[in-house]
Amino acid sequence: MPEGPSVKKFSLLASPFVGQVVAKVGGSSKRINLQNLKELRFQDCQVHGKNLFLAFGSDEREIVMSQHPERGQEETALEEVMGTGRDGITLSKIKGQEPKLPSTDNQQQEAQESNYLEPAEDPWKWLHFHFWLFGSIRANEFARARSANKRGDWKDPVPRLVLHFDGGGFLAFYNCRMAWCSGPTIKPTCDILSVQFHQGQALEALCQPRPVCCILLDQRYFSGLGNIIKNEILYMAKIHPLSQGSHLKLENVESLLNHALRFSSNWLHNKLQGKRLHYQIYMKEVCPLGHRVLKESLGPPRGLKRLTWWCPECQFLYT
Repeated sequence: MPEGPSVKKFSLLASPFVGQVVAKVGGSSKRINLQNLKELRFQDCQVHGKNLFLAFGSDEREIVMSQHPERGQEETALEEVMGTGRDGITLSKIKGQEPKLPSTDNQQQEAQESNYLEPAEDPWKWLHFHFWLFGSIRANEFARARSANKRGDWKDPVPRLVLHFDGGGFLAFYNCRMAWCSGPTIKPTCDILSVQFHQGQALEALCQPRPVCCILLDQRYFSGLGNIIKNEILYMAKIHPLSQGSHLKLENVESLLNHALRFSSNWLHNKLQGKRLHYQIYMKEVCPLGHRVLKESLGPPRGLKRLTWWCPECQFLYT
């Protein structure tokens, strides 16, 4: 599914329509009554990791910046990040952050639940978007077929939702699941593209006695970090994906987090400029140094296993 930088780009495509009224609705989705969106005002757009939240309401209140002043600060900081790249992260730079990681099953459950905010009462209706493997959003254009299907027909993808606004533009949503909710429920402290990202919690998470390839995909600590980012930053940090986090050296942990933040922000920067991302290890047969790359589905014993690419010559196994 689209990772954090892609969903962040989706939100930036939708944000210019905030404040406009939905004049017409279309799409193929049957999960919700699309006509309920008609004549509602698009009030807010928020992204948390791999999740997109759009707010709709019938009032005309001043929104976003007046109610969420930190949003403006975050956008400014994001622009600085994309322009200069993230500074190196070390434990000495995060004094004052003292997270406690779970050590038992009950504590793990509590930690996971603590990552979700209690939604406050809100007169707006929030629509939660979860994008599948190839989900996307188009602004003022529809997706076109890039190849013929098995029958030889060139059929354009059918959008799940199309919102036409009174300003004349429209948004088209593809390959996504939609559901009404009470509002964004995920804390920005675990979002790798948020200026509120809790670096101390992330560093401690990387020191857990678990394979580091599993820790990185744990959305409790790295919301928005997906399989592509995982493969690339493990290669950049020269760490084998099955290395135990508790056996990593301090400099390895800090290097891995630095690569995660820098790679994510650079990926978003490339997306906004229309540039493609060039992988070093993901879906490659040889690494940049010419070594043969191995591929295997790795993951927890009783959990989702993801395809992982690594170089046995460049990436060291810490056991």
